Order: sequence, then structure tokens, then C-alpha cells
Amino acid sequence: MDLASRKIAIIGLGYVGLPLAVAFGATRDVVGFDINQSRVDALERGEDHTLEASTDEIRAAKVIKNTQRDLNIALMNELSLIFGKLGIDTSEVLEAAGTKWNFLRFTPGLVGGHCIGVDPYYLTHKAQELGYHPEVILAGRRINDGMGQHGADQTARLMMRKGTPVVGSRILVMGTAFKENCPDLRSSKVADIVSRLKEYTAGIDIWDPWVDAQECARAFGMTSMKDIPDEPYDGVIVAVGHRQFRAPGVDGLQALCKTPGVIYDIKGLFPRHVTDGRF
Repeated sequence: MDLASRKIAIIGLGYVGLPLAVAFGATRDVVGFDINQSRVDALERGEDHTLEASTDEIRAAKVIKNTQRDLNIALMNELSLIFGKLGIDTSEVLEAAGTKWNFLRFTPGLVGGHCIGVDPYYLTHKAQELGYHPEVILAGRRINDGMGQHGADQTARLMMRKGTPVVGSRILVMGTAFKENCPDLRSSKVADIVSRLKEYTAGIDIWDPWVDAQECARAFGMTSMKDIPDEPYDGVIVAVGHRQFRAPGVDGLQALCKTPGVIYDIKGLFPRHVTDGRF
């Protein structure tokens, strides 16, 4: 049998597996396996909630469904912690640094997903098996893994400084996906923000117009709102830079927060003077 006529099996039909299956399925038979029955059912209908493949691409592929950039961002996150203690705004530093022709613009933020949030551990595990301790990679992971809790703690401190009790307060977390303008919840560090705020016994609402409600409930233990909330909150955390959050502008953001209240802009989506803190 020649290679072109051989059938290919792809195990896992997620963000990597589905595009592979579609690409190979354009020229040969592909057998796709996934343990998530609802995922398989959706793909059989030509629906892909990950937005990696269109309905036409899925249906055109000959697929037979069956059930069953880390250190650089860590450096910026660490610098943001240092600049914060010095009273220097990280964004202003980046703007100044950007005047250099060879400057690579990395910004502070939450580092989730699989490629950056998980894959480095495969390399460090293998390195340790071989007797080498990868200090730089693990240091980057430690910094990035702690940024969600840091954002929650900073929000709580700012609220207390304004005389707003955190216990029993209402806090809105805007965004749950691991990056902007996508529905991907894998290893999202926003979950760390939510769990930390719950330790303060604050009431939490999450709002993400991109994510699937059922997936969000499984990942966060609570359902995401799809529409803009009606009543203002004691605290608002802009955790993800979705375009829907930027569109209403400063007035829309401020309308979500009481006076006095705290707006913590993790992504630096809005001008510094209209927020109380950011990375």
C-alpha cells in the first residue's frame, strides 16, 4: 500500500488535533478519536467551538469521528512587580523601550494555555531525569504561575485602602479564556484569580462572551454571564483583553463599578488614570 492511500488516526480532536484531521482529511481518510462525546457530536454536525475549522472545512474532510513565549513574559511579569513597588508604570517603561529599533514588545499578563503554560514542564521533567536542574525555565514558570493570585491580592488591597470591605463584596471578573478573542479555557490563570477571591469570601461573577457555558462551569465551577451586567460592582478585574470589553470605552468600564470602587486592569486595556491598578 502506498503512503498516500494509508488511513491516518488522530487521537484528540482539540485545538491541534482537529486542524490536523481537517488538513489530512482533504486528501485521504482520517479516523478521529476523542473521549468527549459532546465534542464528537458537535463535530459531526460541522460545529467547532474552538473556531479552528469552519463548517465547510469539517464537512469537506474525509474524517470518520469516533468517541472515546514563557520566559520573556515571566521577565515582564517580574519587572511589573518591581516597577509596581517603585511606583513606576510598566506600560510607560515599555513605550520608552519601544523607541529602540530592536526592541521586542512583551507585556505582563496571565500565562495560561498549553503551549506556554504546560509544555515547558515536559522539557524540565526530562532535563531533571537526566540530572540537570533547569533553573531559568522553572523560575519563569514560578513567576507566571503566581500572577493570578497576585492580581486578586492587589485588587483586595486596593479595595481595603478605599474602605470597601472585601468580605461580602461583589466583584466582577471580565474574561475567563486564557487569551483574548478566543473561547479557549485550557489552563486559564483566571481560575487562580477566582479561587483566590473566594478565599476572601467575596461574591464573584464572571463575564466572558466568548466561552462555552458548560465548559466554563466545568473549569470554574460557575457559569459565565454572556451579557453586560446591569448593576455596578465593588470591584472589577479586567482579566482578558476581549474586543467586547474594549468597545464600550472608558465610560462603559466605569459604569460597571461603584463609587468608590476598584478597577484592576490586568491587561492594561484602558488608560492608567481611569483604573486603580494593573500589572
